[in-house]
Amino acid sequence: MSRRASPAIYVAPPPYRRLYVWELPVRAFHWINAAAVLTLCVTGYVIGRPFVAAQAQEAYQSYWFGSVRMAHFVAGHVFLFNMLVRIYWGFVGNQYASWKQFIPSSRASFAEIWEVLKVDVLQTQVKGQVHIGHNRLAGIIYFATFWVFLFQALTGFALYSAMSTSWIGKAAVWVLPVLGGDSGARQWHHAMLWFYILFVMVHVYLVAYHDYVEGRGTVSSMVGGWKFERADYLDHEE
Repeated sequence: MSRRASPAIYVAPPPYRRLYVWELPVRAFHWINAAAVLTLCVTGYVIGRPFVAAQAQEAYQSYWFGSVRMAHFVAGHVFLFNMLVRIYWGFVGNQYASWKQFIPSSRASFAEIWEVLKVDVLQTQVKGQVHIGHNRLAGIIYFATFWVFLFQALTGFALYSAMSTSWIGKAAVWVLPVLGGDSGARQWHHAMLWFYILFVMVHVYLVAYHDYVEGRGTVSSMVGGWKFERADYLDHEE
């Protein structure tokens, strides 16, 4: 005797609201920084491990290595001033761009960090509420990354000071004796190249993964600025 299957119970998904999270200066910083970092990584690797380009012409007719160095210097300047604009915007931008979002200051913030760690490492389902801007774990990582960016800029412009009269290079020349001279600064500067490579790989993966598990427009938000949040969460906050 067969049993009739019980009718399926339809549960409506929770409604979502669209929020303007990432302002234009934040989005511009992100993509300018991405282009600058990519250029710096490629040219920096070539500078650290130059390959032999055999050509049947005079050296002055093939100044490819000088062009690589010039691209590295230009990207370094763009990287520095772009970062300075982002630091400024952290004080005058909206709540999602504020530096307050990068440093956990409450029990709920640490609970969210633990929740995100479980989602990222153990691939569990998102159970708690994750901040609509940078989640708290990402905020800490980005805050630490800004210090790494500053270190890389200082070592880069300190090395640049040996071949330039630019005030930027002269302002960073004090870094050389701290790191054991030109050779030490060069080794540190080149070693941090691999930090950037690993950071980009993990960053792209986690952004795509959170876009999948949260469904809040994480990837597209850095183009248009809009993300989506559950209406019941917003009503609770209000």
